[in-house]
Amino acid sequence: MRQWSKIIPVVIAFSFGNAWATDGYFFHGYGVRSQGVGGVGIALPQDALAAATNPAGMGKVGSRVDAGVTWFRPVRETEIQGNAFGFDGTYKGNDSQNFFIPEFGYNTQYSDDVTLGVSVYGNGGMNTDYKNGIPLFNNNGRRTGVDLAQVFVAPTVTWKFQEHHTLGVSLNLAYQRFEAKGLQNFSNASSSSANLTNNGHDDSYGAGVHIGWLGEITDNLTLGATYQSRTYMSRFDNYKGLFAEQGDFDVPSTYGVGVAVKVTPALTLAADFQRINYGEVDAVGNASLSNLNNGLGNDNGAGFNWQDAKVYKIGALYQYSPDLILRAGYNHVDQPIRSGDTLFNILAPGVVKAHLSIGATWILSPQSEVSFAYTHAFENTVRGQNSIPPGVPPSGFGGGEANLKMYQDALGIAYTWKLN
Repeated sequence: MRQWSKIIPVVIAFSFGNAWATDGYFFHGYGVRSQGVGGVGIALPQDALAAATNPAGMGKVGSRVDAGVTWFRPVRETEIQGNAFGFDGTYKGNDSQNFFIPEFGYNTQYSDDVTLGVSVYGNGGMNTDYKNGIPLFNNNGRRTGVDLAQVFVAPTVTWKFQEHHTLGVSLNLAYQRFEAKGLQNFSNASSSSANLTNNGHDDSYGAGVHIGWLGEITDNLTLGATYQSRTYMSRFDNYKGLFAEQGDFDVPSTYGVGVAVKVTPALTLAADFQRINYGEVDAVGNASLSNLNNGLGNDNGAGFNWQDAKVYKIGALYQYSPDLILRAGYNHVDQPIRSGDTLFNILAPGVVKAHLSIGATWILSPQSEVSFAYTHAFENTVRGQNSIPPGVPPSGFGGGEANLKMYQDALGIAYTWKLN
């Protein structure tokens, strides 16, 4: 699997250290245009990043190149209350706060019925950076946090098998990079304490398949459906004492359906439903502190106990003038983090649920366009309930509660060059 890894080092270099926890740790929308409508895209392809949401959409966007970047700013905070060790207080995980997420897509109309393309995008990630540490996690005031980035390179082919129906298939070539710091107090609970924390960044490679269908039911109604397989990744060997199954951290499968309705010649409304199967990956879905006795890193070792997430997206696209397209959207995700598991999720506080987006495209010429999108993820708090076990490490941490809080802002810009 590492044979293809040299193909993309320049692309992924810009993604190192990125954090984009919006729908859990997946991004709320792939491509600046999709971000502007709340991440909608299963039945509303808009650019050569369409394969990230529904590969069949590449069959409808023509020959083009799309490139862009999104500035992402998450604000994350933890509050400890009622702790017997005297560690009550507010801890801010924002020493790393500004991130830049690149995107690139290329598509060509190979024949009347076939397109070929590739989409390159950040699939998901998480970053926390507590500069002065979390005392429950280490005793020396050292920096605590994690840094996870996932990048997909997705070669895609589509086939229009009937006049109004298109199938698409992507091969998802995946790259991950991960680092953990400041988890020394979990050493006695780890199956490999030398591979638990402070081992620098580690790399992981893998692959999966993404398939999709797009159907133009009438002139005004389009439906779509998509399934992305679990992406099987090589292990993080430097962190085999942290993640369940000796460092295994696969990308979970997803599926979704979408609809787009052309209400008027100028106005299109669209909606998506997506399910992210976080629970199928043991490192994410296994029980957390209640499972510490099984040993971090073992097959049934502790995870983050995330629930599968249901995501609801709705968006509007309005052709205001021949040269200006306006967008707006809303995205809501079920809370994946349970209130009894907030302590371990200090490292991964993906608790935001509601996102509001706006965007626009300026058509500069028949061949070139510029787009932007702004998204705000509203502040949300998950309050712990029996979240910090009493007693002393490794099975206890002095009791009390850990409360997680986060909000986010994202601003993206992209340029389009049409090739036909």
